[in-house]
Amino acid sequence: MIIGVLKEIKDNENRVAITPAGVAACVRAGHSVLVQKDAGAGSSISDVLFKESGAEIIADSRELCEKARLVLKIKEPLSREYDLFRPGQMIFTFFHFASSRRLTEAMLRSKATCIAYETVETEDGRLPLLAPMSEVAGKMAPLVAANYLARPTGGKGVLACSVGNVKPARFVVLGGGNAGRAAAAAALGIGADVVIVEKNPEAIHRLINIFPKTVFVLSTPENIGRTLANADAAIGAVHIPGTRTPRLVSRQMLRDMEDGSVIVDVAIDQGGTFETSRPTTHTEPVYREEGVIHYCVANMPGIFPKTSTYALAAVTLPYVLALAAGGVQAFANSALMKGLNIYDGNITNRGVALAHDMTYAAPEKLLGIPLR
Repeated sequence: MIIGVLKEIKDNENRVAITPAGVAACVRAGHSVLVQKDAGAGSSISDVLFKESGAEIIADSRELCEKARLVLKIKEPLSREYDLFRPGQMIFTFFHFASSRRLTEAMLRSKATCIAYETVETEDGRLPLLAPMSEVAGKMAPLVAANYLARPTGGKGVLACSVGNVKPARFVVLGGGNAGRAAAAAALGIGADVVIVEKNPEAIHRLINIFPKTVFVLSTPENIGRTLANADAAIGAVHIPGTRTPRLVSRQMLRDMEDGSVIVDVAIDQGGTFETSRPTTHTEPVYREEGVIHYCVANMPGIFPKTSTYALAAVTLPYVLALAAGGVQAFANSALMKGLNIYDGNITNRGVALAHDMTYAAPEKLLGIPLR
């Protein structure tokens, strides 16, 4: 199969969907790999390294997509990329369809086969392709919040860690999944007091063993409001595979926070945890609303591309090889079937269909493939 790797065009998105080692593995398996010129430059991977691994370098994205049957990306296609894709072509990337009806409709019209990294799910409930990027974003979030708590960046002037008898900043982490655990660990690491808000009592019990000195709060609207009123920074790290993130924090709750407090919405790719959240970019990462600084960058790991590229490419490669070898038959693998979001103009993920009030089509019936 011909595999194409596109250069990302999203603001400050410096990751690339494959490494030279991944190219070599695909070539050994009998596939051809086309890499768009300078696709790896932001991750310090030169075209020369890709060529030495067996890739052909293609300058034009349209030419690459015309030749490739399987297209690899990092982030969802932007509007000027919508017409690159065609019926029957497979696109493997982070799509986050639930947060964008426009993108969903565009990919439905293309009749391409859309496999979303974020919904590939193993039988034990793990999200292996989302996990490393959730960890990167989670570990970034307290560092970002600590920076914007500084007075020159508009914050209230609170240092994350304690000094003498002065208490440290209080960080509230909403959600105890991969991103939430990473955020809590990083916040504790810089000396902040941490409160984790989680709805699942069993998850709280498990987290207590990991973070014995952390305060835990059961997620209810009343508890969230009271906890945020005393917070210096809040990190939204809630994730429900496939569907839109619930808006747990209302505008009124933000009004009860002190001016200069900070929120970091790690969940913005799926719509965001805060009522006032809207996507921002690395070029213009923050805005102020209700006196609170909002950081809602939709591709947080993109500014640490060397770490992020190698972490992500390592876990996507086995699925890339499976798709390249099996085509549609690869979806007999239940993890890839869960990753299938759109097929031949049909939505095949319940969460996406629910988010946009659209019709859901069971993928196993559409494809006629028994799961293994």
